[in-house]
Order: sequence, then structure tokens, then C-alpha cells
Amino acid sequence: MRLHGSPIPAPKPWPLAVIATLALLLTNAAIAHTITGNDADYVQGIDGPAIAGFIYLGAKHMVTGYDHLLYLLGVIFFLYRPIHVLQYVSLFALGHSITLLLGVLANLQVNAYLIDAIIGFSIVYKAFENMGGFDKLGSMRPNAKAAVFIFGLFHGLGLATKLQAFALSPNGLVTNIISFNVGVELGQLLALSAILLLLSLWRTRASYTRYALVSNTLLMGGGFILTAYQLTAFFSASV
Repeated sequence: MRLHGSPIPAPKPWPLAVIATLALLLTNAAIAHTITGNDADYVQGIDGPAIAGFIYLGAKHMVTGYDHLLYLLGVIFFLYRPIHVLQYVSLFALGHSITLLLGVLANLQVNAYLIDAIIGFSIVYKAFENMGGFDKLGSMRPNAKAAVFIFGLFHGLGLATKLQAFALSPNGLVTNIISFNVGVELGQLLALSAILLLLSLWRTRASYTRYALVSNTLLMGGGFILTAYQLTAFFSASV
């Protein structure tokens, strides 16, 4: 389902200030999303395998990773069948698992600001797709599953840059990074379950259809703000 389908009741207009404020609140949380404080001290102090600790860190990082969760919300917003949710989420998980492991273990160096800007753009892209923006392209319309996998690769690089910011001990590194990735998947499953539950409840109400356009506009606004913030940080750091 997309917003261009069967006739949809016109949503009641929301003040632009409200939409902008909510988008800003969401993306401020995403901007602050990194490994800090006691978690940072723990990562830097580890010398050897620490399976439970890194599973916990991976799960916590994903549950608090509002940039990743906003994108997943866009991905499943119009997915009603469990098999479709499983397909798309599996492609996303495969993508970010590949680049998370490769990025850290192969020391693949990428600019964290640019990667986070692309992650922000992935939210914009998905919201635009949900609003029927690509339908005028006809047969040239991007493949939705391929896009989810490709953006998953970038999301995984974003996760990798958070760990690359620390001097990780080579002792037990492979075990710890795999454990971190397992934690990411567990955190994603937990967060996704909550999102699906809330969406399922919302879909029983008329407001779901009525405010679908507004919701994806808000989602797009959050993605634009996050992208702009990261690009500004990138150019500022380059000066």
C-alpha cells in the first residue's frame, strides 16, 4: 500500500511548527546516538573476549538508535503481511551485518559524518517512496527490496564507525564484534516488535489512514534535518 492508491480522506492540516518541532526532537536524539560515558570506558578497557558485554552494547545501541529505527518505521509502515515484514527486515539486517563486521575487522575507513548523512537520507528516501514519489518513474521505479539492502549496508557502516572511534584490543576482537552484531540484531528485534505492536493498534483506527501523509511528511522532515546536520558537521570539520 502507498499513499497514491485508493482514495484517502484528506488529513486535517497540522501546523508546520508542530511538524518541525517533532522532527527536530526525533533527529536530536539520533544526532546524540553514539557510545559514550561508562559504555565508552568499558569498550576501551576490554582486552579479550567479552561476549555478554558486547551483546548488551549492541542491543542498547540499536534500541537507542533512533536513526535506524526511524528508517525501519518507514520500511514497515505499509507492510501488513508478516512474511513481507520478515523479508524486508532480513534484507536490512543482512546489509548492516556485512558492513558492520567488514568495517571493523577489515578496518574499512569511512567518514562518519558522510555515512550518517546517508543514513539520514535513507529516511527521506523511504518516506518519499511511501508517499508515492517514485510512481511516476514507471518501469524505472527503484526496486524497494534492493534499496533496503543497500541502505542496510550504509547503516552497518554507521554502526562500524561508532566502534572504530575506539582503540579496540585485537585480543578477542572477532568474538567481540560478532557479539556486538548479535546484540544489534536482538535490539532490532525488540524495537521492531514494539513498533509493529503500536502500528497494529493504530491501523485499527481511522486516524491511521487519515494521518499517513502527515506521518511520512514528519518522517521525511526528520531525515532532512539529520542529513543537513551531518553534512554541516562534515564541511565544518573539513575547514
